Amino acid sequence: MEIRIGIANTGRELGFETSESADSVKKSVADALADGAPFITFSDDKGSSYLVPTASLAYVELGSDQTRRVGFVA
Repeated sequence: MEIRIGIANTGRELGFETSESADSVKKSVADALADGAPFITFSDDKGSSYLVPTASLAYVELGSDQTRRVGFVA
């Protein structure tokens, strides 16, 4: 699944692919915002980790859980 995160006062967004489900990402973001956590941790498919400060979180866009098809469909 593709995740794109907008960070306030920056011109770029953070985008990466993850194997987590959309529901688990939604729950982790909602829990961090509700608990007043200083940051949210995300992990991508390649093993990298991202720490995003909750105070400057502008938006979180979640892509579909379906993988893209490669090749021809008969």
